[in-house]
Amino acid sequence: MQPKILLVDDREDNLLSIETILEPSGYRFVKAHSGREALKILLTEFDFAMILMDVKMPNLNGFETASLIYEREKLKHIPIIFITANNYGDDNMYKGYQSGAIDYIFKPINPDILRAKVGVLIDLYKKNRLLVEQEQKLVAINKSLEIEIKDRMLSEEKVNSLNRKLLTNIADLENANKNLERFAFMASHDLQEPLRKIRMFSDRLYQRHKESQDDIDLITRIQRAAERTQTLIADILAFSKLTAEPADFTSVNLNDTLRDLLSDLADEIREKDAKITIDNLPTLYASARLMRPLFQNLISNALKYKKPDVKPLISIRSDTMNETSAINRYVRIYVEDNGIGFEQKYAEDIFGMFRRLHNNGEFEGTGIGLALCKKIVEQHQGFISARSLVNQGSTFIISFPVK
Repeated sequence: MQPKILLVDDREDNLLSIETILEPSGYRFVKAHSGREALKILLTEFDFAMILMDVKMPNLNGFETASLIYEREKLKHIPIIFITANNYGDDNMYKGYQSGAIDYIFKPINPDILRAKVGVLIDLYKKNRLLVEQEQKLVAINKSLEIEIKDRMLSEEKVNSLNRKLLTNIADLENANKNLERFAFMASHDLQEPLRKIRMFSDRLYQRHKESQDDIDLITRIQRAAERTQTLIADILAFSKLTAEPADFTSVNLNDTLRDLLSDLADEIREKDAKITIDNLPTLYASARLMRPLFQNLISNALKYKKPDVKPLISIRSDTMNETSAINRYVRIYVEDNGIGFEQKYAEDIFGMFRRLHNNGEFEGTGIGLALCKKIVEQHQGFISARSLVNQGSTFIISFPVK
């Protein structure tokens, strides 16, 4: 933007002379032929870089005009250089400075001095304009930052509010789960007694009516239904106890755990003519109380879902894997069989509560065994998954953290 200079002189030739000297520097000029005309111009225009004003003018002289100019707050920033043909002495010069003058230029005007003094003030004007622009930018940036900070504070408050609601919901959900577990435990426990009576009385009926085949069939069906219900209740109780009782973690040798388990399952293994091979398994920091039902369910499933007329082959082995660093390592244990298998699309569904891929007529069970396995593994901060193909067997993979 071109710096604008206000020239004030009652003589046109003086205005033309000053304009001619300064024009090559690229300034814009506004000319006034009296002090009153200058004041009139300054009513609407404030963006002058400086004012060059003659002291000796009719009606209002330069000193008087300068005093009136500086009475207005908006004009106090405009520097004034007086142009005079006389040396008024120190007192009058002081009066000029008091009225607002920055400097004096004496006639006849020396072009070099005029250009030098005007150049200094124009340079100051430009720097001041840059400072003002920078200040305006900083004000705008600060305002933008204030808005952004306010928005972030509002967003953080919303997030904190949502987190508080989430924590409340989690607490409510945990309480609901605990209440549900207590209910399941109590309901299952209370159902045991009437079931025992059903089985006891059905046994007595069996003894009384064993001569009648029709009655025996009905009684047998009652006994089987009661037995399945009792098994289901026992499984629900086991699941409820698992979530209600804290796990007692200690150093567990899985080889010893499986050796004892296979000893208890010896009759079933012999009946199915199964072969079970176990590689050397690691010692884990785990719950010995929970390791036994975990592997018992997996081995029992492998025995249950065997192929007809094919000897069950069950392999249990392990390896270790690194996850991101040596500090965060896992051991994987594989339980592999040669049974009937299942479609891989059901690999996640089978770990759900009461989820079965076969009906009771084909295979006995309650659909809680694998859900129990998943719960046990998760209590150890681990993972369980399955790979399978129909008629080609299944492999269950358990990943435990090594601590």
